[in-house]
Amino acid sequence: MIQSLGRRLKLIFYRGPEEVDGELPVDAGTTVLHPMVDFVAYAEDCTLSGRTRLEADRLTDMLNEHDEVQLVDVLFQSLADRASVEVREVVVPRDDLLLVHATGPRGDMTRRTRTRQTYVSIETGPFGVRGFLHAAPFIDAISALGRRGPMVPLTDAVVDFRIEDEWHRHRVGTLIVNRHAIDRINEATEGEPAFPDPRFADLDHDAVVDGAPLPIPAGPGVADAREVRSSS
Repeated sequence: MIQSLGRRLKLIFYRGPEEVDGELPVDAGTTVLHPMVDFVAYAEDCTLSGRTRLEADRLTDMLNEHDEVQLVDVLFQSLADRASVEVREVVVPRDDLLLVHATGPRGDMTRRTRTRQTYVSIETGPFGVRGFLHAAPFIDAISALGRRGPMVPLTDAVVDFRIEDEWHRHRVGTLIVNRHAIDRINEATEGEPAFPDPRFADLDHDAVVDGAPLPIPAGPGVADAREVRSSS
């Protein structure tokens, strides 16, 4: 993504007195603006952070309802060499986003239903992810994933990835996963390492990132993700 900003993403620059405190200009007569929320995401070759207008009760809902997301004050950082690009405003296709931090409100509490949580390990692009996948009781969460929207939340999530030669671990209360981009998914045990991927083979037991040692992944084989990617 970071190498194709000029080719694949629509860049729009606003200048002038109508812009106030970083807010996007609005048409005359508009009286209500959707709130701005922080936006942090992971793509195949970079991380990106900025802000967006929340046009639904939850960020997960907004991402499922739109094929692209408009961001302002965006910083892209390459995973390969730490190179960074700052963009005032950009429209990013949802398909380019592998993972997104779920920021903003948690939605309407009255619409919440009881769920059963399943701890899973996921590989998507260069990222290893672990967290709780939620589904209705008596339903297998992984099998049902292919019948859900393209963006699915995990709770109490951990993301492991490398920037250049340094490993990073991010802990995220709720992480939104693009199920179409999942390479492998497996039910796991909380606290166990994730998948045995050769990309993690040189990970040092003593490496400390975000205050926690990163274990060398090990474990059994994993499930084919074709059903997860398929649409209902």
